[in-house]
Amino acid sequence: MAKLSLFDRRRRRVRTSLRGLSTGKPRLSVHRSGRHIYAQVIDDTAGKTVASASTLDKDLKKNAATREGAAAVGKAIAERAKKAGVSAVVFDRGGFLFHGRVKALADAAREGGLEF
Repeated sequence: MAKLSLFDRRRRRVRTSLRGLSTGKPRLSVHRSGRHIYAQVIDDTAGKTVASASTLDKDLKKNAATREGAAAVGKAIAERAKKAGVSAVVFDRGGFLFHGRVKALADAAREGGLEF
């Protein structure tokens, strides 16, 4: 088996621990690139994306690579998830550390009304 990068090892560890916590809740998955941040609420039992938001959306493009941009995405994903009937999720940070833009997105989603 090929040696995994630290990022991939972290991602596997996070996803494995989430399987035990999910108990049927949708997963709030976050992906961060150098310039943008993306968030999706995914229903793994149905295999469907319930809601999504990113800094590529027209109304969220301003301050894309900053914490303010990530916070705007967090508020938007919370609003869209509530509109789709989702109030509680499991936070999947992937292989990303919980600080900076990922933390700003999570805090804004909590303020927007998502429980995790």
